Amino acid sequence: MRLGVVCGVLAVLLSGVVAPAAAAPAASEPVYDYAKAIRETVWVDIGHDGDGDGRSDRVAADIVRPGEPTSGVPVIMDASPYYSCCGRGNESELKTYDSAGKPVKFPLFYDNYFVPRGYAVVLVDLAGTNRSAGCADVGGSSDVDSARKVVDWLNGRATGYRAKTGGSPVTAGWSSGNVGMIGKSYDGTVANGVAATGVAGLKTIVPISAISSWYDYYRSDGAVFGSSPAGLAQTVEDRNGGQDCSAQNQALRQGATANGDYGPLWADRDYVTHAADVRASVLLSHGVNDLNVKTIHFGQWWAGLRVEKKIWLSQTGHVDPFDYRRADWVDLLHRWFDHYLLGIDNGVQNGPQATVERQPDLWVTQSAYPAADAVATTLRPHVSGTLGTSAASGTASFTDNPSVGEDTWVTDPGSAALTYSTGTLSSDVHVSGTSSVTVTATPSTSSARLSALLVDLGPATIRNFTGNGEGIKTGTAENCWGASTPGDDACYRITSADVKKVNYTILGRGWADLANYASLSQERPLTPGTAYTMTFRLAPTDHIVPRGHALALIIGGTDGSFIRGPAQPGRLTVDLARTSVSVPLAGVVPAAATHQGRPGGDAFVPSAAQAAQADLR
Repeated sequence: MRLGVVCGVLAVLLSGVVAPAAAAPAASEPVYDYAKAIRETVWVDIGHDGDGDGRSDRVAADIVRPGEPTSGVPVIMDASPYYSCCGRGNESELKTYDSAGKPVKFPLFYDNYFVPRGYAVVLVDLAGTNRSAGCADVGGSSDVDSARKVVDWLNGRATGYRAKTGGSPVTAGWSSGNVGMIGKSYDGTVANGVAATGVAGLKTIVPISAISSWYDYYRSDGAVFGSSPAGLAQTVEDRNGGQDCSAQNQALRQGATANGDYGPLWADRDYVTHAADVRASVLLSHGVNDLNVKTIHFGQWWAGLRVEKKIWLSQTGHVDPFDYRRADWVDLLHRWFDHYLLGIDNGVQNGPQATVERQPDLWVTQSAYPAADAVATTLRPHVSGTLGTSAASGTASFTDNPSVGEDTWVTDPGSAALTYSTGTLSSDVHVSGTSSVTVTATPSTSSARLSALLVDLGPATIRNFTGNGEGIKTGTAENCWGASTPGDDACYRITSADVKKVNYTILGRGWADLANYASLSQERPLTPGTAYTMTFRLAPTDHIVPRGHALALIIGGTDGSFIRGPAQPGRLTVDLARTSVSVPLAGVVPAAATHQGRPGGDAFVPSAAQAAQADLR
């Protein structure tokens, strides 16, 4: 047989014909036996002593990788604080271990699907959580280094051990050094933070509903949402006994001042300022109705990136694409990781940049986000109650009432908010990107809040993002994504869209403390009777306001659905000549509407279901 092969090759060479090269693989295939996969834990030294015990903290990296002899294995990493306290995914899966401490259950489907295809999956416990030493610092250097140092270890630049303390050093000789990070919420936030360091070896990140600046998670242009990073730290540290995190938690309490000022603690956790340092490609997903990690996070992060990137925008709230468009998402992830971690030229980086859900389960692609034809358009409120592109004059007043919020403002504002509408639109208007509002207001007291809404007035069927599933219903039947073992199955409950009919859709929200009109770093007492001008952002979106609907701007004080009120709520008078909203839109908005009514007339009455919708926190 060998002689025949040699003779055949010789004949080809003598004839001058070159044998064709083997075709490059189109996709990684499940050729490795998941049942034989190697499961192990390595503790990586991250160079911090967060718990003050005099030892450098080590974080636990649980690894599952092909058991067959192989090298050059790429890694999919999910670094999380939730593997013992709160769970991951729609079914809140936790890590499990056998009696010897060997990892058994790896939450989510990544291991089941990708390990048979030649990948390793590494799930990292952030410092202070589950089996890692140290303390959580909620987006700070310890959180980020918990994952960054594991990337370094996979590339031979950091030290790993077989034990949490002591133990022998261990290297990752099996690793190719190519790492992709993925995760939802806090996990995706860590991916953003690690990517912002520009660490070598991190080839791609997939942040899902992720934070880009911790200030914007707890604060908004000076306004305070209410929760605190110290509370979150204590929650995720709760299952990891033994360490003393009192000093770290106190530092979080002191750094996150009671007011909404942007200080050093927030600056250290602002990844947007380093978005230009990102070298990894980015596949981003976010729900445009996410009221937990609000859409300002994806908008500012996306705008700062200078790398290959794609985006999915759903109508859901805080939901993973695996739970609203499962098959398409798994296929995209497969091709994405194959391209960026295995180097397969499958073209996944080409084509439309954005995929957007227009109606429940109705998806479209567009060449770019924001839409290529969207132009920043200035709209101005008029004393008649209209909203248009022409100049305005006059004043209008409202009385701050922190006991009500956005839904009351839309359906029955009374004296608590001001509403301005374009009137019925004669053609579709596409709002795509981040809007901003500039308000000039004179307060009657020494403290004041401002809130603004951009609203599509008109009937629609949307995902029920304020429901228990934030836009999805979870059934009892399952489908499976990859291979299973007795302790780690690949099967997950099938979901469907949870929808409802509404009479209006809020496209963008924004909140501000007027005391931060001059600087986000230092609030200033207001002088009653003095006019102040402040510009603040509204949440990014991608939405088409259809013909026959109206686009409205609502301005109020304390949106009780979200932010804390001022010490002395009072009356605010708005100078309409110096108040406007800048909206990135494609389409025509009238210079000034001829009437102030809503579509269908002035007597707008919400449905009973819509009127009952209240708590959006």
